[in-house]
Amino acid sequence: MLQVLRCRALTGLTVINARVLTLAEGEAPRRGAALGDLAVIDRGFVRIEGDRIAAVGAGEPDRTPAGPVIDAGGCVLMPGFVDCHTHACWAGERFDEFEMKLAGRSYLEILAAGGGIMSTVRAVRAADLDMLARGLLLRLARMAALGSTTVEVKSGYGLTTADELKMLRAIRVAAGQAAQTVVPTFLGAHALDPDSPSLVDRTIDETLPAVVREFPGITCDAYCEQGAWSLEDTGRLFAEATRLGCPLRVHADQFTSLGMTPLAVDLGAVSVDHLEATTRPDLEGLAAGETIGVALPACGFHLDDRYAPAREFVDAGGALALATNYNPGSAPTPSMAFVTALAVRKLGLSTAEAIAAGTVNAACVLGLQDTLGSIEPGKRADLQLLDFADERELGYEFAVPGPRFVICAGRVVKKP
Repeated sequence: MLQVLRCRALTGLTVINARVLTLAEGEAPRRGAALGDLAVIDRGFVRIEGDRIAAVGAGEPDRTPAGPVIDAGGCVLMPGFVDCHTHACWAGERFDEFEMKLAGRSYLEILAAGGGIMSTVRAVRAADLDMLARGLLLRLARMAALGSTTVEVKSGYGLTTADELKMLRAIRVAAGQAAQTVVPTFLGAHALDPDSPSLVDRTIDETLPAVVREFPGITCDAYCEQGAWSLEDTGRLFAEATRLGCPLRVHADQFTSLGMTPLAVDLGAVSVDHLEATTRPDLEGLAAGETIGVALPACGFHLDDRYAPAREFVDAGGALALATNYNPGSAPTPSMAFVTALAVRKLGLSTAEAIAAGTVNAACVLGLQDTLGSIEPGKRADLQLLDFADERELGYEFAVPGPRFVICAGRVVKKP
């Protein structure tokens, strides 16, 4: 039985008697057969000092812990999830559109009729910064309880300079109060506003420079898709973003293959996300490059049962990451554990591969692989203690309460 043995107000925390998934060996991001190597210590300990991991080892600690001790009782201790693709800052809901989908309307049909992303855009424009920050904090708390200790959050529901900045400021406010590491991304190129025919030019010439002035070095993302940003306009945006020093990410091939994936590889984008409609040649080109492919299987579960060809991508040598895509329209889930279960069932991954894709490889997407994503001395103490002794149960079960303990930066943020 898992127990807290001592909880005296002393510095440091030690977890003992755990099956530790360190993910500490090999290069990052993981590719091919290395993706499934979790570098497991079957019975080991992890000692934390401050917000960092101080020691990891097999057996018992080399000295008696001075602070609180958690006896894991043989349960799995693994890195916190790194949810590297979310839209968790929003206002309003889209329940009516969900009923339209259940009645047979497609996502693109709803989008073309002024729903989808644009319905959330209208709600975000009507909300103030404080409302957006409060909503995001509530969602981040849900995600923390489910084991996500690092979360990327995109703008993109503003589509004006003022509203995109409002979203990014709300994300910054929430990041200052949340337990997790929160990484903002600029997604001004998210949809086309039918009431703003100059949106593309304004986003490139006005909004992007204004965002970079306040958030230097922020990653620039775009949704390149039929009915959204075209290949040509996305290329124009990315040329300017590169000039301004922004790393690039892109939503591509969700419904149609427009040629964005090879362009993203040529431009040195950090990631291409979605990939449900990626052609075999484009998939092989992505696998051969440095750009990471991010699969978002909750979208397929919620929308249309279409999934990225992740098994083929991994077998071709590609670097794969997983994320929830948490948003009010196409992926309303905060749970990386559920995404893991979907990846095993729908993407053809082993549980071990899915764990690595949602931790160390996802950390690489955010450029944080040197500080998190694995259990190693010196890294941030972001850990989750599962309620079972075999990590394969993480891919086997679904819709379960989540980990017993979640530790963010050395602090226990969830406990029994």
